Amino acid sequence: MKILVFNCGSSSIKFKLFEMPEEAVLAEGAIERVGSETASASLKTAHGKIEVKQSITDYPRGFAVIKGLLLDPENGALVNLSEVRACGHRVVHGGDEFSGSMRIDDLLEQGIEAVFELAPLHNPPNLTGIQQARLMFGAIPQVACFDTAFHQSIPEVAYRYAIPENLYTDYKIRRYGFHGMSHQFVARSAAKLLGKHKYSVNVITCHLGNGSSIAAIKDGHSIDTSMGLTPLEGLVMGTRSGDLDPGIIFYLHRKGHTIDSLDTLLNKKSGLLGISGSSNDVRDLEIKADGGDEKARLALDIFAYRIKKYIGGYMAILNRVDAIIFTGGIGENGVAMRSRILADMDQLGIIIDETRNAVHVGVIGEIQDTTSRVKVMVIPTNEELAIARDTYKMSRPDR
Repeated sequence: MKILVFNCGSSSIKFKLFEMPEEAVLAEGAIERVGSETASASLKTAHGKIEVKQSITDYPRGFAVIKGLLLDPENGALVNLSEVRACGHRVVHGGDEFSGSMRIDDLLEQGIEAVFELAPLHNPPNLTGIQQARLMFGAIPQVACFDTAFHQSIPEVAYRYAIPENLYTDYKIRRYGFHGMSHQFVARSAAKLLGKHKYSVNVITCHLGNGSSIAAIKDGHSIDTSMGLTPLEGLVMGTRSGDLDPGIIFYLHRKGHTIDSLDTLLNKKSGLLGISGSSNDVRDLEIKADGGDEKARLALDIFAYRIKKYIGGYMAILNRVDAIIFTGGIGENGVAMRSRILADMDQLGIIIDETRNAVHVGVIGEIQDTTSRVKVMVIPTNEELAIARDTYKMSRPDR
């Protein structure tokens, strides 16, 4: 059963074609810089690669290009679109209404649109992608997989903010959390590796990339996570500030900053970029720090320090921790950063083996010392596969 997974962003469309339930990847590709006269499109299959640059002014044109790539007679993956039996879609925000993946219909589309205000950069293109896929593929099942859904198990004590209740009831202001498909995927993978049932494992999952979040998972369920109403809260990120005193916003507003300029400042000009003044990329900053750049070193130290604080806090609420898991671009590949984060945690039972750490770059495995009471694991995430699995479960013929 061929399932096509879409991840539609504000200026990009990523897609991957799976054969399910075998979980074989038949094709993967992307449209970059949608809305530009110099957009690029790419596809990779077992037959070869296609890379083209052309004007892709909007999403309908982007989906037409995707159709052409998939049906390409030399390097495509399909002879006819009818071979695709279902589509899965990443949707960033499901509000508090959607607690799991769901089959898409007109009513669900309305539900996605209803929370546009909570994710104005993400949900609109997510919905546009859904609508284009429904037009392209007709009556086949379409499934929405929400980034926030995995965190719907968080208890009220963790998701409520200390603000008047009417702001929660009227405006739905609460912690939602993000990267849910990733946190769930690596937690389930860890359970298998540990020989435990998926609902008997306690882990701390660290999804570290340009956008970063951390989650406390008890008995297989998310019970707390660092991102909040929006993806701005929590860890220091590439260009996002993460946690800060909200009074800073009022202070800067009184100094002449507009609401829009503050939004841009905290989302696009802060984080590693803001501290270092030079880059939002950990790899670049490590090179600069090794060369004596003190601002780069400070940015790396603050990034690691915040993650360490969250790990300690989540150990306290979990009580028993089976493993700490690193995933995402930095988590999977950042050997030096993993060492920086877990240094001096031996009294908490966390001791990293530097040799094992060094060889686990983008590959699954354990990196703790033999004397460590808590396992430390590197597990590459695969959000597209997680979406494909949910889509298959909800679309298979025997359902």
